[in-house]
Amino acid sequence: MTEKSNKRVVVTGMGTVNPLGLSVDEYWNNMMAGKSGCDTITSFDSSRLKTKFACEIHGFDSGNFMDKKAARRMDTYAQYAMAASVMAINDSGIKTDSLTDYEKSRIGVIYGSGIGGMQTFYNQSVINHTQGPDKVSPFFIPMLIPDIAAGLISIQYGFQGPNYCIVSACATANNNMIDGYLMINNGIADIIVSGGSEAPINEIGMAGFNASKALSTRNDSPKTASRPFDITRDGFVMGEGGGTLILEELEHAKARGAKIYAEVIGFGVSADAHHITAPHPEGTGAILAMEMAVKMSGIKKEDVDYINMHGTSTPLGDIAETKAIKKVFGDHAYKLNASSTKSMTGHLLGAAGAVEAIASILAIKNDMVPPTINFETPDPECDLNYTFHKPQARNINIALSNAFGFGGHNTSVLFQKFAE
Repeated sequence: MTEKSNKRVVVTGMGTVNPLGLSVDEYWNNMMAGKSGCDTITSFDSSRLKTKFACEIHGFDSGNFMDKKAARRMDTYAQYAMAASVMAINDSGIKTDSLTDYEKSRIGVIYGSGIGGMQTFYNQSVINHTQGPDKVSPFFIPMLIPDIAAGLISIQYGFQGPNYCIVSACATANNNMIDGYLMINNGIADIIVSGGSEAPINEIGMAGFNASKALSTRNDSPKTASRPFDITRDGFVMGEGGGTLILEELEHAKARGAKIYAEVIGFGVSADAHHITAPHPEGTGAILAMEMAVKMSGIKKEDVDYINMHGTSTPLGDIAETKAIKKVFGDHAYKLNASSTKSMTGHLLGAAGAVEAIASILAIKNDMVPPTINFETPDPECDLNYTFHKPQARNINIALSNAFGFGGHNTSVLFQKFAE
């Protein structure tokens, strides 16, 4: 698809729980303060691991967002999804208690997780091994599967529109938002609740990423371990949380008097077709995704003011994405602002795209570029304006948000300041 239909898609609600905050406002304020969400792991004994730190969520109480009994039958990733979605739906002003059956049929939930219930899988595997199959929980499978968050959200509100999840590793949330856009753009739904969530900070999750040599092992300085574009970067920092965006057809949003944060004007999707974990060294897939997003939107490349980069703080990834941006934007690559908010949140895997989309939209709303923190030593191959150390005031009309995943999945989404 390279051309849009006449239907315009806007963002009318947002919600998040992540290492920088338990609300959109707290997230933004801590991001503007350049706060690191990383520290030594406290949720379990990490002494056996090579990496003993992560960007954990602290102070989260599922009971603030859902029935406590129901929460006990959800993996943590699904609790994060529900919490972020409750906040986003409340923020949107949708009157969920008075929807007609037809209106419910026009609201869908397309919401994903890169891994799903990893801790549940581990716990129940141990029970199966030590106590036998008869002791495995009857809620094991629904707690495990990555699509259950979408199901739970629809059950909570009675939304009967499109309901499913796309899994594409760290591009998951972007892919789910893109499908949400398409459902609205093609007239299949009026509203889509979309995003992603992840809860990978446990011993088996950390051990797995350690084994693939993806994580930083800077145990002596965890708060500065996520250092995108610094030549001493040694891997990403694990994060957790969820992000939800309410996507809505413009005329539908206007008819109910909804506030509008931004408009979705284009997207790009592609594959590296290169390696199961490493990006293409020249950023070939990232180039295709960004080029597609710009072409679909109809804007000029020079119109992009800010790029929220995938920027994971891995030795190969940061260089490949930088090369891709320079290839796509040419001289303008040095005039726009870029940053990696993962320097503060860590990498939220399947939730990253949604949480970073919220950052991009807030950058547009506030005309402020979020910073990249923890930079110390330049890398000659990373030479763009990454907005180091402090946020920067700038008129931001259009922002691009990138999310790339293991398997070579590439996604880019373009957001624009809303205008009639």
